[in-house]
Amino acid sequence: MTALKYLQAYPAQLQDQVRQLIAEQRLGDYLSQRYPARHDVQSDKALYSYALDLKQEYLRNAPAIDKVLFDNRLDLTHRALGLHTTVSRVQGGKLKAKKEIRIASLFKEAAPEFLKMIVVHELAHFKESDHNKAFYKLCEHMLPGYHQVEFDLRVYLTWRDLQ
Repeated sequence: MTALKYLQAYPAQLQDQVRQLIAEQRLGDYLSQRYPARHDVQSDKALYSYALDLKQEYLRNAPAIDKVLFDNRLDLTHRALGLHTTVSRVQGGKLKAKKEIRIASLFKEAAPEFLKMIVVHELAHFKESDHNKAFYKLCEHMLPGYHQVEFDLRVYLTWRDLQ
């Protein structure tokens, strides 16, 4: 039985469906039918603009984003598809906080839906720090069908591991 490390939290029935697609060598076909396009966000500058546009549309009152970039050092073994950080520094008598989002570089070649899902996920952390009901409700608001896209992203990562 194939271990599906990205899909461990999902019901056994879904995992079995993915295993069947793997056994029939149809997992790549499934993904290319559902997500045929590739996004054109290829630079850190374009990614920053992309994230800023989403923030402006859905999270106007959230703190400003100081940096957004593709990071080739993010380690998928720790399930880090993206990372949001707050870097605090003392400047003079004030405490300054900088908000950063880092996206794993492998998503430069992914479907636009996957990139949006990861950016939405990281932006949602600016409002909700924990993965709770409010967090996922916010994700679903910014990206209708968020849960399906997240599942398919995990299937995509499984497929990549098999290549």
